[in-house]
Order: sequence, then structure tokens, then C-alpha cells
Amino acid sequence: MTAAADYTVDELMVAVLAACFDNDDQVCNGLSSFIPVCAIQLARMTHAPDLVWIAGAAGVDPGEVELTASTFEAPLWRDSVMYLEHYAEFWDYAASDRFLLKFCAGAAQIDAYGNTNNSVIGRWDRPKVRLPGTAGLGDMGSLGKQLIFWVTDHSTRTLVERVDFRSGIGYLNGGGERARLGLRGGPSLVVTNLAVFDFEPGSERMRLASVHEGVGVDDVLAATGFTPVVPADVPRTPAPTAEQVRLIRDEIDPTGFRKRGFRSGQARGGA
Repeated sequence: MTAAADYTVDELMVAVLAACFDNDDQVCNGLSSFIPVCAIQLARMTHAPDLVWIAGAAGVDPGEVELTASTFEAPLWRDSVMYLEHYAEFWDYAASDRFLLKFCAGAAQIDAYGNTNNSVIGRWDRPKVRLPGTAGLGDMGSLGKQLIFWVTDHSTRTLVERVDFRSGIGYLNGGGERARLGLRGGPSLVVTNLAVFDFEPGSERMRLASVHEGVGVDDVLAATGFTPVVPADVPRTPAPTAEQVRLIRDEIDPTGFRKRGFRSGQARGGA
């Protein structure tokens, strides 16, 4: 496939996330998850046509999908093969070992071991900022699912050594602590507007897997509030293909909802 000569970082992130989904996966999107929704759509339109998607935690395998200001609204899932009543049915499926294996999540803070905070900044009893709440992070982090994080503002405020409050658990303090508590699954990847991270086996600390075009390792380290594991050779994140960019721009998200969440100037182009 021909690499795109012109792409933006939001399109790169969509392509990277899409590559995480396989044909036999089951996935669900959260609230205001435009990048993951575009990635799920891209995967279904390319290499994973049989991917099972519970859109907005309500509609199974939607046909005609329309992006609006919320990725929980009916235009996303109204044309589905089956509907789930969110509180009565969805969480029964989510808790099953046989279903909903991958979940893309965002958070106000993510720490070096993949723990997430969407509750408060500062002390719990006297917070500087109150955040929206766990929104399923606590559940998905504890139910044996594979968690894939996406970050549109890679900064020392977002990627921190230790979260102020654990809304969702990753590998806790690393070194196998999650497994010792009997918890399966956990974080597998963190895709930001600067780089891609995975988690080093053993230490379970975040590890730099690739840097985006135009970004250096030193740029990533300066924007990260902890010291990740850095291999001797850090590759470039593969560019999206020309066809992927066309699908994203013309068919999946022509309105550009995927660009929300990026600060001005962040959505720069690629090679």
C-alpha cells in the first residue's frame, strides 16, 4: 500500500489505533471518543470487516454511522443489527470473559504504569479541579480487558509519574502487582499526538515504541512527566496509507470531529 504523502496527526492516530483491531475482536467506544470511533470504522472498512462493534455501548454492528457531537448519540448506533439497554444488558456482556475484549480509553492523567485518573486533580478532599468521573474506567480496568489509551495532548500534565487519583487501574506499581491481585488484561498501548508507547514486560513500565514524523525522542521525553523505558533504537510511527487517509476524510469523518481535543497547532501534517 502507498504511504500517504499528506496526513495530519489525528489521521495518523486513527490509523495506529485501527491497526490494533483484528477481524475477530469485539470493541466498544466511550463518550466523546472520536479518534477511536474513526479507528473502528477504518478497521471495519479495511482489514477487519467482521469486527464486532458495540457503538455507544448500545448498538451492535451499526450499518450507517453518523458522527455527531457525542459518540453516545443515536445517529452513531440507530442502524444496528441489535440494541443493548445500557444499564440492564451492556455490563453483563462487558463483564463476560467471552466478550468485549478491547476498549479504547482516554483520561486526564495516565501514569507510567497505565493507571488513569478522570476524577480529580489534586487532593481528593480538596481538589483543584473536579473531572467528569470514571465513566467506566474503573470497570474496564478490572474486568480483564485489553486497554488501549489515546491522548491528544501529550504533556507533563497528562502523562505523569503518578496519577492524583486512580479512577482506573493499569499495572498499579508494576512488577506483576496486577497479576498478584488476580486481575487479567490491562493496558497494552498508549497512542499520543507525539508517539506510541507499549509496556515493558517485567517492569510493566511504559516504553517508547515509536515517535511520529517530525518528532524526536528528546521532544517526547521533554513532554512526558516521567522517564519511560527507551530502547536503543526507536523507530518512526508508520504513516497511514493514502487509501486510509481518503477513507477518513471522505467517508468516515468528513466533518472533522476527530480533530476535537487537539490544541491549536497540534494537528500538524506528516511527511
